[in-house]
Amino acid sequence: MNISIVRSRTLALVAAAIIPAAAMAQEGKFVLKGRIGKLNAPATVYFDRTEDGERMLDSAVLKNGSFSFSGATSEPGLMMIALSKDGKGLQNMGSGMDRKIMYLEAATITLTSETDMASATIKGSKLNDADGEYKKHLQPYEDQMDAINKVWGSATDEQRRDTALTNALNVKFRKALADKRALIKSFIEKNPGSPVTVFALQELSVHNNMDLAELEPLFASLPASQQTSPAGKRFAENMNKKKTIVIGAMAPDFTQNDLNGKPVSLSDFRGKYVFLDFWASWCSPCRAENPHVVAAYKKFKERNFLVLSVSLDQPGRKDLWEEAIKKDGLEDFVHVSDLKFWNNAAVKLYGIRGVPANFLIDPQGKIVAKDLRGAALEEALTKYLPE
Repeated sequence: MNISIVRSRTLALVAAAIIPAAAMAQEGKFVLKGRIGKLNAPATVYFDRTEDGERMLDSAVLKNGSFSFSGATSEPGLMMIALSKDGKGLQNMGSGMDRKIMYLEAATITLTSETDMASATIKGSKLNDADGEYKKHLQPYEDQMDAINKVWGSATDEQRRDTALTNALNVKFRKALADKRALIKSFIEKNPGSPVTVFALQELSVHNNMDLAELEPLFASLPASQQTSPAGKRFAENMNKKKTIVIGAMAPDFTQNDLNGKPVSLSDFRGKYVFLDFWASWCSPCRAENPHVVAAYKKFKERNFLVLSVSLDQPGRKDLWEEAIKKDGLEDFVHVSDLKFWNNAAVKLYGIRGVPANFLIDPQGKIVAKDLRGAALEEALTKYLPE
């Protein structure tokens, strides 16, 4: 059964802490087909992809386990394909959805599994083959994270309230991230011509807070075909933008609606110190940082200080945004979003490539610090907001 793609002016539901990256330009037709066991209706497969700012969303009811999608793609890029055995739709699948994040390119791609979508094998795609090699290279990081999650998952509620455990796991978590950064860099150095190298470079930019001293030489080492691909050009543009959103520069103004639909502008808070915090309910690293932001706010809120929180939550998922605010105790912050995921206008304005990301802005509207994590936020506030 072939189903063409329906386009709408929203963004994909692929949940990640970085922008879904496109790879090398190659306009053409694709066919994405597969088989998941011998499932039949109401079991449904959902196709979810964003291209050129448009969401490509479709679905297919399984027949004897089989499904098929076809259409045109202007350039390869990440997409999500998800399986709902009850066919109730993407919006009702929750965070535990059975999904696979993969590349879509101009090719005939097949997915097969006897049980679920997450474990499906991909064939017929050079780009996904390359991505498989990249993931193998990062496996030491995944092993560390599995060990951390295993300890946390087996801990009792009492143990989870023990700061000794959380601090110990936090040390391991930060080491794992540092190791991942080194692994990504070594992959780029060893595989400059890989179709996924620009994606790896974008991922590295998240982990090193867009450190141009590290990124520019790596980008320069890539073949011209990578640098001039759509993804390569976008990455170069973001590096150039990084040079303008720097400490000492005036913070670009923007306006977005708050939880009640009221427009709020950054310039509304001129005369105050503003912690401009980019995050999302689906972003685990963001949620892990929230306790530090809450603690800093409580300590400095009487010193002409506030938090302006910009959410990258997805279209139609305002409920998850509100739920995360309540669960993480963020009610006293100023919250805004256009609910456009990575197409958030403020995200584009500030050249954000990954979340969490933040800026400390002084009463005159100037950026005085950025990328403040953990204790670094309170240290900066102590410097700029003395008693």
